[in-house]
Amino acid sequence: MAPSHPWDGGPPLAEDEAEDLLRCICFKTGPPRSVGVELEWFVHDLHRPSVPVSRDRLQTAFSALHALGVRSSLTLEPGGQLELSSPPAASLAECVAAVSADLAAVRTALAARGLALTGSGTDPWLPQRERILREPRYDAMEAYLDRWGTAGRSMMRDSASVQVCLDTGHAEPGPLSMERRWRLAHMLGPVLVASFANSPVLHGRPTGLRSSRQSLWMAVDPLRGLAPPAGREPRGAWAAHVLDTPVMCVRSADGPWTAPEGLTFRQWLRRAPAGLRAPVREDLDYHLTTLFPPVRPRGSHLELRMLDAQSGDDGWIVPLAVVSALLDDPQAADAAFRLLVPLAETAGPLPAPRDAHWRAAVRDGLAAPVLHRAAAACFGLALEALDRSGAPAAVRDAVAAFQDRYVLRRRCPADDPAPAPPPSVPAAPTVSAVSGKEPRP
Repeated sequence: MAPSHPWDGGPPLAEDEAEDLLRCICFKTGPPRSVGVELEWFVHDLHRPSVPVSRDRLQTAFSALHALGVRSSLTLEPGGQLELSSPPAASLAECVAAVSADLAAVRTALAARGLALTGSGTDPWLPQRERILREPRYDAMEAYLDRWGTAGRSMMRDSASVQVCLDTGHAEPGPLSMERRWRLAHMLGPVLVASFANSPVLHGRPTGLRSSRQSLWMAVDPLRGLAPPAGREPRGAWAAHVLDTPVMCVRSADGPWTAPEGLTFRQWLRRAPAGLRAPVREDLDYHLTTLFPPVRPRGSHLELRMLDAQSGDDGWIVPLAVVSALLDDPQAADAAFRLLVPLAETAGPLPAPRDAHWRAAVRDGLAAPVLHRAAAACFGLALEALDRSGAPAAVRDAVAAFQDRYVLRRRCPADDPAPAPPPSVPAAPTVSAVSGKEPRP
């Protein structure tokens, strides 16, 4: 009889085989041609946003969206967030047009059901979201992340982001090489967090942070959300990081998905603990999906995961345009790299996203002088690159307007007046950007 699940059969995976696979499957090089974006949105009642939307109502609405025939893939996230993942586009203009059309169709369909999409890094109204999805993956993830306090639950249920996806880059040296783009994406991280911070509220209460969403990611599993050591060759550094990260769960056809605490994938490869099957190729593939660094290699593309979801119907276009301009335009990429190297050298000994500049971005946004200077320069480079590329005028105007409203004034979206929480929303403890643990009453 054939195995009922892919992990039930197949030859055990050897350690050297796993390292080779990671080097090959996570960094497929080639000329940068494609751009994509993944957008997470909170779904609220159109007229009563402070009233939770029931699980049945969300799932019924989500099922109806699949009949729209949009090009983006639609996913319901654990807290009921709706994610739209665009297909790879040949240009920024094509990506913006396709996703805008999909979003318009989704918004119209949701409005007919009395629902609306809200763009924010954390839910601006609800005290805490119920976990909508009851699946082995999310049961295991929640149980695993609970070891570090409540931040993991809030990350799963109460956060939303804009994730920009760009090709990995050339194998040959140069401003668009894989190694250069990998380093530049990480160096841009704190500048992007500070510029687009849009989550000053968590569970209905101001946290004192510009990006409460990013603080949640910094407060979970000390290894799972970290970047590999800076300065090392990306393939080897990433392979070592993956294998030396603890296994979140071992999938099983029967019973809960659990794993011995502290068991790294490398240890599992070398000798499976008593009662645990040996890992197979599909386990490595799955393990990769449970790692959440700020920049994640996904085969032929890099996924930049550090951006808060943006307010407004079209707010997501600005971070997409800025990131793609700075990484895909050779002149802008080279200038940004040279600009940010000194910044990276003063970040301190901790890896991203825990170093001094990431912490300043989460706490202060563009009020941090060093990040403000870097952001002002990067936005200037991005606008020049967008002009050179012939990006649509509406996209260039949106970036210029964001630059004028926020960047040049040392502000970020989190500095805008926030809607007052409804009186029925109870206060919640502030989550520390350092530990993620709630203070004692």
